[in-house]
Amino acid sequence: MSELVKTVTFSFISSTFEGTEARETFTFEELEIDEYLEEKELGVELDRIYQAWIWDKINVSGSIVIDEPDTFQ
Repeated sequence: MSELVKTVTFSFISSTFEGTEARETFTFEELEIDEYLEEKELGVELDRIYQAWIWDKINVSGSIVIDEPDTFQ
């Protein structure tokens, strides 16, 4: 009997920028996820990986700069 392979598919589509979308399927092994994690732990891990995947796909960087009074810039 063949072993069933667990997979997860990440996808997004922009409602602002037409044509900006991505969809990709990974095995748990590719993502280095323990398939026996409890449901809550699995959700946290998948959310963390999904966020990293989205940032990589949309290739966005940003910064926050706080200007303090009396500092030389």
